Formats: sequence, structure tokens, C-alpha cells
Amino acid sequence: MNQLLYEFGGWFGYLQRQAVLWQLFGTVAIVLGVQLAALPQRRRRPVAPVVRNLIKLGLMLLWAVLLPLLGQPHGLLLFFAGLQAIWIGLEFLRLLLIHRFDPRIVGNLYTQVIKPGFFIGATMALIQKLDSISDLAGIPLGTYFGSTINLGQLFTAVATLYLLITASGLPSIWLAWLLQRSIGITESSRRAMELMIRYVLVGIGILLVVDQLGIKGDGLLAVAGGLSVGLGFGIKEVFSNFISGLWLLVEGSVRPGEVLIIDGDPCEVRSLGLRAAMLWRQRDNADLVIPNQTFFTTTTTTYTGSDTLRRSQVLVSAAYRHDPAEIEELLVRIASSCSGVLSAPPPAAFFLSYGDSSINYTVRFWIAKPMNNLSVCNEVAKAIWRTFQEQGIEIPFPQMVLHEDRSGAQTAAYSSQNAQP
Repeated sequence: MNQLLYEFGGWFGYLQRQAVLWQLFGTVAIVLGVQLAALPQRRRRPVAPVVRNLIKLGLMLLWAVLLPLLGQPHGLLLFFAGLQAIWIGLEFLRLLLIHRFDPRIVGNLYTQVIKPGFFIGATMALIQKLDSISDLAGIPLGTYFGSTINLGQLFTAVATLYLLITASGLPSIWLAWLLQRSIGITESSRRAMELMIRYVLVGIGILLVVDQLGIKGDGLLAVAGGLSVGLGFGIKEVFSNFISGLWLLVEGSVRPGEVLIIDGDPCEVRSLGLRAAMLWRQRDNADLVIPNQTFFTTTTTTYTGSDTLRRSQVLVSAAYRHDPAEIEELLVRIASSCSGVLSAPPPAAFFLSYGDSSINYTVRFWIAKPMNNLSVCNEVAKAIWRTFQEQGIEIPFPQMVLHEDRSGAQTAAYSSQNAQP
């Protein structure tokens, strides 16, 4: 550790040189000046990021031309200008990929892989300019679990683990897609396979990190013993949720794309993570985070376990004077004419019960997408209202009438009144 601090002290002395300060202050002034000048103001549109980066590059090159005229070196400034040019190239690459692929996937790849990779590469190039990377990587940090770990091993292990965790998404998506095309699995199975492949890649990454650090078997047993104690006290719930998530993927009872009923609302499973499942509720566009072990301790209703069909119904009443057979036939025709209602299995109408002022009916039908249940029921209900109005079919409702006797006392009586919609 003392050797590492000694190396940092050497860098600090190099950065205090007057020639280096000219280049550093010029670069910082250009970057901050362009950023502040491009802030959105009233009656002026903000400058696009690509344009700002081009302006920075132009000013850096101009400053690199002026420094030799002032008798100052400009090598470090040209280095920063080269990094700025690479950054502009990455921005153009991002814009090109957004127009050809899914913007969400491109955004995740850019923010989680490309940008961190650029900054790591730029940092390593700057270190190489100031010092020797090989000498810096060989600095020992100490002995852990029976192995001496140096700075290079630690950096490689952390970079490998981060890369596999963040960049394993795209390979897992492609491999799951190839499996779907090859063996013809369903969409929900493909998403489950995608998550399982990603877990395998992350597990391989952990093994690579352990091998890179040179940790011996005795050290791993010590870590496992410590984890077993931790599982018994602090992280039992986390471990339980992780195992539950793996079991759900293998069992297939809860998969991405499934539609579950949570507190009476249909919710779509968006992702099944290490700790919790992410569900999307349509009625208010809310994301629900539910621990994985919840699906093992409570009863969950799914409409996509065996297929995506869902039976729904609309309740309606009609006056006693109408023939029940005609009402049932009319309800079936109305439901069959609505979009979103499947023709097979066909809709069916039923005489439910005798009410106080009407006969109660139900029309039941099937829909293909469970998340569209509310909109399809709304369309069927409005179609019934319009058709009943056109056909002169009355929908009665109870009405309370107050009667006053000779003594002035009031009594309440219920009567029915037929009302057309």
C-alpha cells in the first residue's frame, strides 16, 4: 500500500509542472465553458450534445495550435483531444444503433458497457502516459485467503465481474432467441431461458474472478462458512428470495410475460430478478416489486399458465315483460359483434335470477389477451346499452315512494319503475 501511495505522489508532482498546468487548465476551461454556454435559456434552444462535443474538440485543437506559439508543449492536450474525438465517434455510433435496434437495449448497452469501457480505457491510457501500467499492476495489496493479491489482479477481477453482470444481457437474449427458433419454445419460456442463461454467465464470471485472484480452496471454505453464519442471521431473506427466483424459473409457474392477479388487478410479469419480480399494473401504469418467495407463501391466480384465454362477463337486467329467450339471444349477438370477443369458444348468455324489479342476466365471452379485459367489457357493456335502446328493451330499477296517511305519518314503499336506457 505504501508503494501505491508513492506512485500517486509521483503523479501529483508531474501534474504540478507549469507546462502540464497550461494544458490541464485549458482543457478544463474549454469543457466547462462550452457546457455552461450551452445551457438552455429563454428564447433559445439548447445545443445538441454532438454539437457541443464538436465545439469542444475544435477549441482543444485550436489551443493545441496556440500553445507552441507560446513556447509550451501540447502533447497532453492532443491526448485529451484524441479522447474527445473517440467520444464523438461513440455518440455517432449510438445514434446509428438507435435507428436500427431497440432504443432501450441500445441505451442500456451504451450506459452500462460502452461508457464505462471508454472511461476505463481513457484512465488506463492516461496512467500509461504518466507511469507504467505493468509496474502499477504489480503493486501488492496484501494476502487474503492464502493468496497474495496485487492491484492488477484486483482490477481485472472487478472488471470481469462487472462486464459479465452488465453485458451478459445481450448474449443471453440472443442465445434464448436462437433456442426459441431451434426448438420452438413459447415466448414466456424464452424469457425464462434468457434469465437462466444470464445467471449461468454470471456464475461463470464469479468462478473466473476467484481463479483470477488465486484464492485457494481453504479460503473458499472459510468464505462459505462465513456466509452460512450470515444466512442464519442477516441475509436469510435475500438468499430465500434468490432460491425462490431460480425455482420459479425452473418450475415455470411464474415467468416474464405471465399475467397474474395481484390484489384484484391484472398485472404482467416484466422481469424475474435475483431478489424480486417486477410486475406492471395497467390501470395506473405502476411497477410492482414483489419478493420472489411471496409466490410460494400465497395463492396467486394466473391467466396465462396454460394458455392466454380468459373468460369474462357483463351483468345486465331486463324487465319482466320481455321474453328471456329473446334477451339471451340478443345478448349473444351483441357480444359476438364486439371486437376483442372470440368467436370460439362462442359467447353465451344465461338467465341468472329473479330480481325485485327485473330478471338478471349475464353474457359470458372469451378474450385472447387478459390485460384487455377491462376495455373489452367496457365495449360490450356500451353495445348492450345502445342495442337495448334501439330495441325498446327496458331496464327497470327500484324506486322508493313516500305515502302520507290522514294522520300525517309517512310510510315508505318500494316500487319498480321501468326505464329505457
